[in-house]
Amino acid sequence: MTRAQLMVPYRFVFAAASLVAVGGQFAVHLENHFSVANFFSYFTNLSNLFAVVVFVVGGVRTLRRRPGSRAWDVVRLISVVNMVFVGLVFNVLLTEVSGGVLPWVNVIVHVVMPLAVLVDWLVLPAGRRLPWAAAAIGLVVPVLYSVYSLVRGAITSFYPYPFYDPEALGGYGPVAVYMVVLLVALAVLSVALVGLARLAGRFWKQRTRR
Repeated sequence: MTRAQLMVPYRFVFAAASLVAVGGQFAVHLENHFSVANFFSYFTNLSNLFAVVVFVVGGVRTLRRRPGSRAWDVVRLISVVNMVFVGLVFNVLLTEVSGGVLPWVNVIVHVVMPLAVLVDWLVLPAGRRLPWAAAAIGLVVPVLYSVYSLVRGAITSFYPYPFYDPEALGGYGPVAVYMVVLLVALAVLSVALVGLARLAGRFWKQRTRR
């Protein structure tokens, strides 16, 4: 049995756990009559749902013996950048901001799933199929999300995270500083994940030769 085949149940189990967690929190959200649009404006929820899709599709591709491709590697990169970013930002900046999230949901969406996606990325790395330039694509979704959050927040006064809120930070100047810092961190993360994929690819290739 290949590594990819061994990772099929792994992907399905973690996809199910993430889906249950997001679904459970969504149910609480609805019970409290909160906005559906606001719920799906959290980067954590969107990133977890995207990771679920990537895990399920990846597992099905393996079962159907679909070979890897550069396009699929880029999709996986976007997912792993999003999820690792979720884990880092939450555990560095937002540990004191629970936002009414259930404790077990918090653990799954902010710790377990980011680690699960990272492990999957290292066990089944894209390797040399993924060029260094692909790291730039990893920035696209968070940047677009940030623009969306700032524009929507200015219209609705709802900001999913405090570092987007100019009122909480004392103006748009501090918000801009946060955005620059996050963008730099995101760029470093994306490049690092491409580098890790290439290193892991060489590692598994050398083990196969032994």
